[in-house]
Amino acid sequence: MNEGSPMLEAHGSIDRPSPALAGPGMAAAVRRAFLATRPPFMIAAVTPVLVGTAWAGTAYHRFDGLLFGLALGVMLLAHAAANVYNDVGDDITGADPGNVEHIYPYTGGSRFIQAGLLSRAQMTRLALGLAVIALLLGVLLALLRGPGVIWLGAVGLGLGLLYSLPGVQLSARGLGEATVAIGFGALPVLGTMWLQTGFVDSIAVLLCLPVSAWAAAILIINEVPDIEADRRAHKRTLVVRWGVGGERWLYRGLIIIALAASAAAIARHALPLWYTLPALIFAGLGLRAVRGISTESRARPRLKRSIELTIVIHALGCMTLIAAILLNRAA
Repeated sequence: MNEGSPMLEAHGSIDRPSPALAGPGMAAAVRRAFLATRPPFMIAAVTPVLVGTAWAGTAYHRFDGLLFGLALGVMLLAHAAANVYNDVGDDITGADPGNVEHIYPYTGGSRFIQAGLLSRAQMTRLALGLAVIALLLGVLLALLRGPGVIWLGAVGLGLGLLYSLPGVQLSARGLGEATVAIGFGALPVLGTMWLQTGFVDSIAVLLCLPVSAWAAAILIINEVPDIEADRRAHKRTLVVRWGVGGERWLYRGLIIIALAASAAAIARHALPLWYTLPALIFAGLGLRAVRGISTESRARPRLKRSIELTIVIHALGCMTLIAAILLNRAA
């Protein structure tokens, strides 16, 4: 996603941030802080908010621009805080420092700590600062929408930080994949609809399932190159527990969930009939991506392509889903 960017150092293969990012001055410091949040992956924070808002607006004619903007801001800041703190947690446990098999910029974290661009303490302060700003926006949302927002925000931010917090580290307990599915699918889609309407319906539950499945698929395939480093650091992700064969079946299961939920939403006329074609295309692309899941060194280029394809499925899948919701109700 950042491949080929001048911000990255290319020497045969791109495997770390450019040392040029270590320049002095406030502008360079802001740039480092921004890139440490892994901005190319922020689409995973934006799209579920758009899905929930689209359904609330088209099905119930409820749209409050201020609530939407605040919800989007909270989600982006919480995601950024979780990304940065994930690097801190993985540095403490040794998962990132010992990871020589990563495929940058997709796996192995931002590598900012390992490259000496930001210290562990600086990354910790950055994560906490982002989390505090997210909480302040959440307080404003609570004043506008009621105390239920506090529970939504606490669950979302808590999942993001507990994913990496040493001693808890949900990602090391075989719960990281479910955490991502909830935090970047179900929770923001349903929470955003609740913000706009005050309730959640069964269609919104169906619509959040493809988003959750596609988000979880990104994490699952990203865990494959890191399997040995995670195993050495006792970070027992599902790929460490089940092996590559088990991960392939889990990935296929997520593809089936996304397709089945889409079919159910079409059957209930929440999505137009034409959405059948893109839903099948995304499922087919997912099955193609599965073939690249391998830990063999000679298969790394194919694995990288599968990682990129999975990211594309999530991005295009969510945007097509949003378009289908809007166009179906406009027809």
